[in-house]
Amino acid sequence: MSMDTKILEVITELQAIAQTGLTYAKDEFDIERYQRLMAISAEIASYNSSKKFEQIMEIFSSDVGYKTPQVEVRGAVFKDDKILLIREKSDGLWSLPGGWGDVNFSASENVVNEIKEESGFICEAEKLIAVYDKRRYVSKPVWPCVYKMFFLCAIVGGEAVTNGFETTDVGFFEAEDIPPLSEDRVTNWQIEVCFKHHRSPALKAEFD
Repeated sequence: MSMDTKILEVITELQAIAQTGLTYAKDEFDIERYQRLMAISAEIASYNSSKKFEQIMEIFSSDVGYKTPQVEVRGAVFKDDKILLIREKSDGLWSLPGGWGDVNFSASENVVNEIKEESGFICEAEKLIAVYDKRRYVSKPVWPCVYKMFFLCAIVGGEAVTNGFETTDVGFFEAEDIPPLSEDRVTNWQIEVCFKHHRSPALKAEFD
């Protein structure tokens, strides 16, 4: 979806109200109203994006239960004061290893799994660096609402290996030599925060 930030905020709120209402509504007339509200949010989205109404309704309808932000995890791994980055196959740019949180795993377990899958390194999560609302740190509109969790992690084994279908390269980079980033996943400012916590581990976790 590509649209104005304010329009996206309105669509997101309407869809969340409809989804939450459908979760708890018992009265058939209330259910009909929330179904219509869901359709209205999809209609507005279709008018302001390249996706068709039916495609958007399929996306909206696939999510059930009380609407909450999604969770994304990113791991900051260091060696010799250099940070581990992986090159994303999808856009050829660099990022901290990580991705969506999977069910049945804690946030720290998720980030350790992502690091292993994307870089080949076996790590332990040592501390939570920060939790940020993704919408506040990217230049383009974001859907859905995402909380990004950054963890400081230490290598305990493994070696640099790309998985081929998500990542094409692995490397360690100095703070002054960060390559072009996949900014939908991580920004230069967030990399700077990771270096700050690596160099001063006693710092408290940050949040917005």
